[in-house]
Amino acid sequence: MRVATWNVNSIRARASRVVDWLVREDVDVLGMQEIKCKPEQFPYDLFHEAGYDIELHGLSQWNGVAFASRLPMSDVTITFPSQPGFAKGVESGDAPKEARAIGVTVDGIRLWSLYVPNGRELDDPHYTYKLDWLARLRDETEAWLADDPGIPLALMGDWNVAPLDTDVWDPAVFEGHTHTSPPERAAFDAFLQPGLLSDVVRPRLPEGYTYWDYKQLRFPRNEGMRIDFVLGSSSFADLVSSVRIDRNERKGDAPSDHVPVVVDLDVESEDDDDRPMIF
Repeated sequence: MRVATWNVNSIRARASRVVDWLVREDVDVLGMQEIKCKPEQFPYDLFHEAGYDIELHGLSQWNGVAFASRLPMSDVTITFPSQPGFAKGVESGDAPKEARAIGVTVDGIRLWSLYVPNGRELDDPHYTYKLDWLARLRDETEAWLADDPGIPLALMGDWNVAPLDTDVWDPAVFEGHTHTSPPERAAFDAFLQPGLLSDVVRPRLPEGYTYWDYKQLRFPRNEGMRIDFVLGSSSFADLVSSVRIDRNERKGDAPSDHVPVVVDLDVESEDDDDRPMIF
C-alpha cells in the first residue's frame, strides 16, 4: 500500500495536478491539507474518474483536510474529540473548531490527515492555540494506543513545526519566530516518546525539505523547511518498506508550496485485484 501526505494549498487550484500525480505515482491513499473549500466546492469528478473516493472536512476558504483513496475507507472521524477551537477574542472552550483533522481506516490501518495551526507569532493567541492543539492531540494519541496497543496508526500532514535546526535552511532566520521555538519543538517531541510514535521517514531520509515559500526565490535557492511528517505507531513503522519526498512537485506550473511525502507499506490489500485500470 502506498500512502502519502500533501498540503495542496487549494485543491480547486490544483485538482488536475494532484490527480495526475496520484495516478502517475500509483498512490493508494493521499491525506491532503489546506484544501480551502467546502464539501460542495470540492472537485469530486476528477478524482472519481481516476478511481478515487473522497472524505473531507472543509468549512470555508481556509484550512480544510481530506483523504483521497482508491481503497475503501471506514470509521471516518471529523476532528479529534478534544480538539480545541479558535477565534480571536473568544476563549478556546467556546470557539469554533476549525477544519484541521480527519481520520479514516484503510485495510485496518488508521490514518489521520492533520493541518496543525501555524501559530503566526510568538505573542499571538494563535501560538497558544497551536500549543494547546498539539498537547490535546498528543493526549488523544496516547489514549488511542492505550486502548489498542497494536494498532497501525499514522498521524500525517503539515505539522507547522521544524523539529531540528537542519529542518530549516538557516536557523538564525527563525530566531524569535514560530515553527522552531523551544515550546513548539517540545510539543512535537512529545509525540516521539517511547510507546507512542516515531518519525517513519527521517531514519530512511534524514535530509530534505518539504516546503518552500513562494517569495524571494526560496525554491531555486533551496531555502526550505521540513514541516510535513508521517508519525507512526510501532505497528505502522514495522510495515514501512520505503519512503520519499517528491521534491519535483514543487516545480512546474502553479505548484503548491509543499510537496508530497510518500510512504510504502508492506501490506497486501484485499482490493488489489479490483482497482480500476487507468490508461
